[in-house]
Amino acid sequence: MTVTIGTHVVGGGRPAYVIAEIGLNHNGDVELAKRLIDVAADAGANAVKFQKRTPEIATPEHVRDVPRETPWGTMTYFEYRKRVEFDRDQYIEISDHAMLRGLEWFASPWDVPSVEFLEDLGAVAHKVASASLTDTELLQALRETGKPVILSTGMSTIEQVDTAIDVLGTDRLVLMHATSTYPLEPEEANLRMIPALRDRYPGVPVGYSGHERGLQISLAAVALGAVAVERHITLDRTMWGSDHAASLEPTGLAHLVRDIRVIEAALGDGVKRVYDSELAPMAKLRRVPA
Repeated sequence: MTVTIGTHVVGGGRPAYVIAEIGLNHNGDVELAKRLIDVAADAGANAVKFQKRTPEIATPEHVRDVPRETPWGTMTYFEYRKRVEFDRDQYIEISDHAMLRGLEWFASPWDVPSVEFLEDLGAVAHKVASASLTDTELLQALRETGKPVILSTGMSTIEQVDTAIDVLGTDRLVLMHATSTYPLEPEEANLRMIPALRDRYPGVPVGYSGHERGLQISLAAVALGAVAVERHITLDRTMWGSDHAASLEPTGLAHLVRDIRVIEAALGDGVKRVYDSELAPMAKLRRVPA
């Protein structure tokens, strides 16, 4: 089974769909968001992804008033959430820039009004953050859009994943194996979940959303058959913000895309053959002919 996202077909032996997760690493700055879009385009990614919240709905009550040190001074977590959200005009500006750079764009809506917001702007797909996997109201709203849905499965039991898939359906679904630790340690990556999810949900394309340092785990995911790879990106991992440390810098993203394409070429088709390039070594080295 394949899922079409914008102009790209995901699954079915197609090249891995590389999503550069900008998330909130723009720190509320449109120009920084545009620079990150440029990084994604220059690296050869296929899409950029943001996050969209209605802070009044999506901010949990127990953390609303928690003080947070920010580049704009000390403020409550709720005030910080409002400070970094883009409004409609800002979203139009960044989505236009993404499309001009040849990238598809979408976001993770964290509440139903955010789904409506993104639908109004023409997002080609929707991403369900791992934290939202149990939000049935949100999942129902996403199914009703008729758009492709990419579902991350971090911080969730397999029974919770089953329930979410029952709500979303499988006709336009891409699953993403994930572990929601920032940054992720290798022993918690559990990459064998990629074939396990593929076996459990036949016909549903399965990818990988990573929060690890470096490239090795994401590349291993592709070797295990991940049809999509999502990684956070940043200009500098030392920048202020909760996701920068687990993000790839521009050179890292470029190397990731390059190495994914090398691995895809190297995987081949599983049919044993003698290549023309082997004939000369065979003539020189094989003592006993077949």
